[in-house]
Amino acid sequence: MANPTATFDTSLGSFTAEIYLDKMPITAKNFIELSKSGFYDGLHFHRVINNFMIQFGCPYSKDPSDRRAGTGGPPHGRIQDEHPADAKFSNEPGTFSMANTGQPNSGGSQFFINTVHNSFLDWFTPGPSKHPVFGKVTSGMDVVNKIGTTPTAAGDKPVTPVMVKKITITGA
Repeated sequence: MANPTATFDTSLGSFTAEIYLDKMPITAKNFIELSKSGFYDGLHFHRVINNFMIQFGCPYSKDPSDRRAGTGGPPHGRIQDEHPADAKFSNEPGTFSMANTGQPNSGGSQFFINTVHNSFLDWFTPGPSKHPVFGKVTSGMDVVNKIGTTPTAAGDKPVTPVMVKKITITGA
């Protein structure tokens, strides 16, 4: 059975990603449920760092000027960390990775899309960063790169807000 896909309709274009439900069931199911519920619809990328990543999923980012953007989580709370031995996906360009506070079991609704290879964020390498990959862009990487090079202001917030109008899940 094929993994589900998520299609992001953004203010800068669309992109699609495979979601690794087969290897990352806790993290992927959380993302899929939030997407299907409409939680992500109308939110903005609240953190963009050129040659690093783009971050999304904070409920406070519905208003892109809200100073709390980047601090919120899902209505159901945090999820358990997921580090299966057979899912050692590296934080390569185009991969979706769960954001967290650095504390155990602190992931929720926020995730980032790597725009370069950020292997130092892999959960299976030495060091404090533990960011499990749960999906990868399969089409529209040009849109992800366009978002990743959006001019930013203080706090890495895009000067011109980039909205995700809707995420459509297929195959789940």
